[in-house]
Amino acid sequence: MTSAALSDLPIERKIPEIRAALAQLSRLVLAAPPGAGKTTRLPLALIDERWLGGARILLLEPRRIAARLAAERMASTLGEKVGETIGLSTRIDRRVSAATRIEVVTDGLTARRIIADPELHGVGAVLFDEFHERSLALDLGLALALDIQGALRPDLRLIVMSATLDTARIAARIAAPEITSDGRIHPVETVYLGRASDRVEEQIARAVRRALREREGSVLAFLPGQAEILRTVERLGDIDAMLAPLYGALSPAEQDAAVAPAPIGRRKVVLATDIAESSLTIPGVSIVIDAGLARVAYHDPEGGSRLTTERASRASVDQRRGRAGRIGPGVCYRLWDEAETRGLAAEPTPEILSADLSGFALTLAEWGVRDAARLTFIDPPPAGRLAAATAHLQELGALDASGSLTARGRDIARLPLAPQIATMIAGAAPGADRALAAEIAALLSERGLGGGDADIAERLRRFRADRSPRARALKSQAVRWAESDAPAAPEEAGRIIASALPSRIAKARSSEPGLYLLANGRAARLDSADALSASTYLVVADMIGSRTNARILAAARISEEEALALGGAATEDVARYDPATRSIRAKRVRRIGAIVLHETPLPKPPPAAARQALLAALGEL
Repeated sequence: MTSAALSDLPIERKIPEIRAALAQLSRLVLAAPPGAGKTTRLPLALIDERWLGGARILLLEPRRIAARLAAERMASTLGEKVGETIGLSTRIDRRVSAATRIEVVTDGLTARRIIADPELHGVGAVLFDEFHERSLALDLGLALALDIQGALRPDLRLIVMSATLDTARIAARIAAPEITSDGRIHPVETVYLGRASDRVEEQIARAVRRALREREGSVLAFLPGQAEILRTVERLGDIDAMLAPLYGALSPAEQDAAVAPAPIGRRKVVLATDIAESSLTIPGVSIVIDAGLARVAYHDPEGGSRLTTERASRASVDQRRGRAGRIGPGVCYRLWDEAETRGLAAEPTPEILSADLSGFALTLAEWGVRDAARLTFIDPPPAGRLAAATAHLQELGALDASGSLTARGRDIARLPLAPQIATMIAGAAPGADRALAAEIAALLSERGLGGGDADIAERLRRFRADRSPRARALKSQAVRWAESDAPAAPEEAGRIIASALPSRIAKARSSEPGLYLLANGRAARLDSADALSASTYLVVADMIGSRTNARILAAARISEEEALALGGAATEDVARYDPATRSIRAKRVRRIGAIVLHETPLPKPPPAAARQALLAALGEL
């Protein structure tokens, strides 16, 4: 970007005010709409400030693609490559040197950086970009940084940057002044196409064809998820334009192709999830088509998650609309009626209110905080969810009964993975088993790696044969996690997972092929055509859906002998009082958790079981 282009950014007019504020204060909230230039211009404008004293600036980004593109854009501005003045740190890509002054970091690495170095040596400022996305990692990172600033580093500057959020509330919560910048958005016409009853990909495909007929320029269409994007691609295969999917599971090269300018004389249709909602600028786009939907994950404390497709918030649809006005006047086609916009939620639900809090709770334990109220959160974590997360960590052996970190917990916490995944590595025997556990962890934490097969063993084989840059990076990372590069055979995956997560052992139900009951009581299913569905026993590594009807996303075969041994099969006598006959009926049950393996009627109930049955019956009166 040329110096003339830089001076044209709206944020330039606010930089003197920002510099003056940071010369006196250690906290600042910056409200800057899309197009203001805050992400790539502000860090460069602060690099020579006296208070920074030559220290490094950390720029935290909630999305990997945004982090990579921001680093590349700033480095290009300086005529350098990433890894020199501008560095980049993601889970699978680290390009940083002694010369690095601005390090762009994905937010998931923030807590680990702070835990490893509580004083953030050599860091003079932390910028929390795209804070309106309200990722759990950004919320936690800000709380820890505020704690550091208050106790150890009063000189540390903290800047919260948001495009659409209620920044006044954030400013009040962290006791910081607020500065507001204009955006650089050209006029955008809004066309409401109304709500239709057919599938969203059909609606998007119709709107794309209409937009290409009526308007000039390239198209950016927002859909809720990868499946809808791929189905839309199928429906638009005959159009005279480049089709470019854009979602998180794509490789960096595929993502770069989606955001690159279209060839001269051609138009592009980018079909994206909300990954393209805020910090990415796609050259040539003057048309936005918005389905008005968002895919939201809700965590189930008993394992797995539930994905729901919901109406996007007003803040989100406004962000999407603004993408049409980045380079000139544009148009936004909305697939709903105008009156519905007023009924949308003002902002997205913060992840801290709905996400899995087990990693969050583990970080608090590492930080020595048992009461989350001791830290400053924009929205405090729900007490019930935090208690469930703590109980889960205790089941994993990461916390003791008092909530303190155990030796196992420290091993789990050192890995940049969800605790239930990291526990596979921490609990596996050194050598081949731990190396296999690390490979499985890589597959489960990186979408699309090894393909989309539910059979983990099959995905492991594909992963090992994959020579792509992303696969090579994950293989190297797995070797570092395990401290071994000689993993056991893929067929051992079930034993490895079940050893760490015995509650995920599942047994086929006789009623219908593909139906399973897990030891933790959840019901799950596989497509009956899937080869795994012929297995009597599985161990489920990943699933999505409700407690009574979850879909298995990743699983491995396990033998009956392994299921019994690793699942802790036990025999107990149970009894119940039958009011109709006024008698106690008893049976001997062998089970793995909720999975009943065998039942034998008992002619005479054992005294202890009979006493429990009577007490239970009295309690129901």
